[in-house]
Amino acid sequence: MDLRDLERRAAFALHPAVYDYYAGGAGEERTVEDNLRAWRRLRLRPRTMRDVSSVSPATDVLGHRVRTPVLVAPAGMQRLAHPEGELATAAGAAAAGAGMMVSTYSTVSLEEIAAHTPPAPRWFQLYVLRDRRLTAELVRRAAASGYQGVVVTVDAAAVGDRPRDRRNGYRLPAGDLRAANLADASLSAYSTDLDDTVTPGDLAWVAEVGGLPVAVKGVLRGDDAVACVDAGARGVIVSNHGGRQLDTAVASADALREVVDAVQGRAEVLVDGGVRSGTDVLKALALGARAVLVGRPVLWALATGGADGVRALLDDLTSELVGAMRLCGVTSPGEITPDLL
Repeated sequence: MDLRDLERRAAFALHPAVYDYYAGGAGEERTVEDNLRAWRRLRLRPRTMRDVSSVSPATDVLGHRVRTPVLVAPAGMQRLAHPEGELATAAGAAAAGAGMMVSTYSTVSLEEIAAHTPPAPRWFQLYVLRDRRLTAELVRRAAASGYQGVVVTVDAAAVGDRPRDRRNGYRLPAGDLRAANLADASLSAYSTDLDDTVTPGDLAWVAEVGGLPVAVKGVLRGDDAVACVDAGARGVIVSNHGGRQLDTAVASADALREVVDAVQGRAEVLVDGGVRSGTDVLKALALGARAVLVGRPVLWALATGGADGVRALLDDLTSELVGAMRLCGVTSPGEITPDLL
C-alpha cells in the first residue's frame, strides 16, 4: 500500500478542515516531518544464511498476545472521517489481529466499542481531566467494559499551537458531533478540560481507581520514563503526540533508545510517530520497542475504506514487517536485536 497515495485519497475524501485537523502539527510542523525522517535515517545490517522458512510477527504487548506488533494509536473524533468512526477502526484492528488504544475523545462510547466489535486486546487512552470525579468514572467504565489497561497521556498539560486549526477556527463540520465518553464535552472545550497538575504520583491513583495496569504515553526522556516506572507504570510509550504538541521536540525514533536504556527492562517500551513501513517497525523493535503505534495512516485508511481499509493497512504493514524480518535473518520479534542497525 502506497501510504502517500492513501493520504492523498483521504485528503480528497475529507472536508479540508477535517484533513487539517488530522494531518496538522504544532508550529511549523518540523517535528511532524522529523518523525518521518528519523526512521529513514536509520539503516539496517541484515544477517544472512539463516533459516527463515517460518516467520511469525506475533508478540506479547502489555500482557496480551497480539498477532502483530503494529497497534492502532489513540485518535479522537473518528466519526469526522467515517460514519462508523471508532467502531470501524476497532473492527478492522481486530480482523488484523492488532491491539487498539481508544481515545478519551472517541466519538463512540468505550462501552459501545467493547460491545459491538470483535474481541481483541484494547486499552483505554486517558486524558486526566480537571474534573477528577469524571476522570475516575472514565477509568471505572473502562474496567467494567473489559479494557485491558489504561494508557495515560502525559504530554498534554497544555494544547500545542496548531496553525492549521487556528486558520480554520476549529470550525469542523461536526454538527452535533461530540466526544461520546464525555456527555458535556466538545472539541472546543478540549484545551480547558485537561489537568495541568498531573505528576507521576497520579499514575498510582489511576491504577487504584480502576484496578487496571497503567501505561504512560508521551515520554521522550529517560529520566521521565524512570519516574513513571517508579510510580508503577507497566509500559512507557515514547511519543511526541505526532508532532501536535511542541514543535521541534525530538523525533520519537531518536528518543527511543534513551528511554529503553533508562527503563532497563522494568517496563515494556512502545513507540509512535512517523511509522510508515514494515522496515520502520523492524527498526523500532531493534531499538528496543515491544510494539509500535500507528495513527494518521489509520485515519486515512478509515476515511477511504472503513473497517476493511483499516484491516488492509494493518495487514500490509505486518506483511512488510514479515518480509523485512526474512531479509534480516530473524524469525520472531524476540530475535530482532540492536545489532541489526
